Amino acid sequence: MNFNKTTKLFLMCAFLLTSLFTYAQDWANLKRYQSENSALTTPAKNEKRVVFMGNSITQGWVEKRPDFFKNNPYIGRGISGQTTPQMLVRFRQDVIALQPKVVVILAGTNDIAGNTGPSTLEMIMDNIGSMAEIAAANKIKVVLCSVLPAYDYPWKKGMEPNVKIPQLNELIQAYCDKKGFVYLDYFAAMSDEKNAMIAEYTSDGVHCTAKGYELMESLVQPAIQKALKNKQKKF
Repeated sequence: MNFNKTTKLFLMCAFLLTSLFTYAQDWANLKRYQSENSALTTPAKNEKRVVFMGNSITQGWVEKRPDFFKNNPYIGRGISGQTTPQMLVRFRQDVIALQPKVVVILAGTNDIAGNTGPSTLEMIMDNIGSMAEIAAANKIKVVLCSVLPAYDYPWKKGMEPNVKIPQLNELIQAYCDKKGFVYLDYFAAMSDEKNAMIAEYTSDGVHCTAKGYELMESLVQPAIQKALKNKQKKF
């Protein structure tokens, strides 16, 4: 091996090790919204602030439909690729500290894909429940969303989301019924007979088109209003 090849290999390894170390240091990506959070003012007296916690679907919502967030007191806190344990770690700084009236939580699909390792449906539900109960303990109303339909994941084939997502959604709905949270069923409105997302609503079978987000907006607005009026149980 000549000197140039050795140097290139060394630099590549150093880059990979540095990237892995950096990722490990901020596994939950706590820095992602720190500056935006610091720039936010305390909610106005009559402001009904809503924080949307999620993954790439929530992040893409803000990017593709920015006016929906600008024209409403809505704050997007989605991070692409994230799983529920990562969201749970950053939940206090990215939701509780922003003092919203309502939090809308859409999470779980990346757990099924195994983005941060193997995870059972019960583990996913535990994390979602922990976020919901932390919010409720801080007098924030909770909307828990069904996971959006997906027949398969382009980046992780064979994980059977068409089977597991409906099962997880049943757990989320049952939990909402038990705890008194608002359940928002995107799945029923966006899925076909194979439990895949209807073609016009998705760009790749998982992520939404503008039309998909428009449908979600029509569903989330009533859910937020319902949550604001909801007499939520104390935790």
